[in-house]
Amino acid sequence: MKYMLMMSSPREGYEQYKNWPKKDLEANIAFMQAFGKKLRESGELVDTLGLASPIRAKLVRAGKDGIPITDGVFPESKEFLAGYFIIDVESAARAEQIAAELSAAPGPAPADGRQHWIELREIMTSHRDI
Repeated sequence: MKYMLMMSSPREGYEQYKNWPKKDLEANIAFMQAFGKKLRESGELVDTLGLASPIRAKLVRAGKDGIPITDGVFPESKEFLAGYFIIDVESAARAEQIAAELSAAPGPAPADGRQHWIELREIMTSHRDI
């Protein structure tokens, strides 16, 4: 079973990340590298990528004659996809374990003291998975 673990960030989160205290930033980077290595070695990692800041994002659709029409990201958007892991695991329970571990990535503590939420979505393999 394949799953996508999605990490989201508010628009200002990218700028905040760059300004984290050095020890928090280094701890987060080390965690992410070790987490990816562990999943690679277990054979559960399919892919992982971080995404550029949403200020560089565009919405695109086909216009007349298929010519691309672009627009910037709408200001009312509260959160943006910051990065993801695609995993291939034996069960939904294992995917949840991995997502929970990822949610504990170190960094400055949120004001409410909770961990970051990770959106977990099963990847469809056929139309019957809808």
